[in-house]
Amino acid sequence: MRFQPMRSRTILLPVPLPDFLTAPLEAEYVCVSSPSEDVGGMVVPGGYRVEQDLLARLPKLEIISVFGVGYDGVPLAACRARGIRVTNTPDVLTDDVADIATALVLMTSRRLVEADRHVRAGEWSQQAFPLAHSLRGKIAGILGLGRIGKAVAKRLEAHGMGLVYHSRTRQEVPWRWCSSVIELAEASDFLIITCPGGPSTRHLVSAEVLSALGQGGTLINVSRGSVVDEQALVHALDRGIIRSAGLDVFEHEPQVPEALRAHPHTVLLPHVGSATHETRRAMAALVVGNLRAHFASQPLLSPVEE
Repeated sequence: MRFQPMRSRTILLPVPLPDFLTAPLEAEYVCVSSPSEDVGGMVVPGGYRVEQDLLARLPKLEIISVFGVGYDGVPLAACRARGIRVTNTPDVLTDDVADIATALVLMTSRRLVEADRHVRAGEWSQQAFPLAHSLRGKIAGILGLGRIGKAVAKRLEAHGMGLVYHSRTRQEVPWRWCSSVIELAEASDFLIITCPGGPSTRHLVSAEVLSALGQGGTLINVSRGSVVDEQALVHALDRGIIRSAGLDVFEHEPQVPEALRAHPHTVLLPHVGSATHETRRAMAALVVGNLRAHFASQPLLSPVEE
């Protein structure tokens, strides 16, 4: 049956979103940028913080559709208390985020950013570039073995790396489960963060964890910046407690500490894990699909169940 636009529904877009998302939303709904009593749905990017006072100004709000996999900025308990549904966009971004994690492992181990600068500065003719490190035989520790964690593990296994992991429960996978983050870090050459953000994982990667990772270790984060104690990470890099870090996310984006930007053993990306034309459009389609399903009283495509 052909879909009929529901122009009577009002959707709040509190921050600018890409045209390929706003266009279909505006074609089907009345979209506003400021809160009003008529708002029945809200679309926010992943990581956007939905404050309690905003919810209080939206008495008819029925659904929050997150344009991203991370929903740590949404107060789930308050939403449940009011019967507000929450959705996100998992699965469609798994491969692209896993690719970025793999790229960061390669970039840090083979010192590819430094090598690029070496050539651009005309230094190759003066001196050979220093040796880097092979991945073969190294151990990748996956912190959070969900969809993305499993995709990262399979990619790194193809590079000849061994795998260990830590998650809330042991899973039916061929890799060794570590019962704590400390145990995981001690077993790893690369500690790769793919767990959700939020209060329960804030600063989960602490100074103690970084110390356990050790002098030959590298931290990779494609999850949420809040999972890492950023000041402890700066200290660990400056003191040689760990060897390097590859980061796509930061604790206070888009602000990145000068100490990280200036450090020679960091690779820093501007949160581009899912930033491809293909994935962002698939995410947009899922956002719109969830709204359509909700307002048509049909099952949601990707509800947040936690």
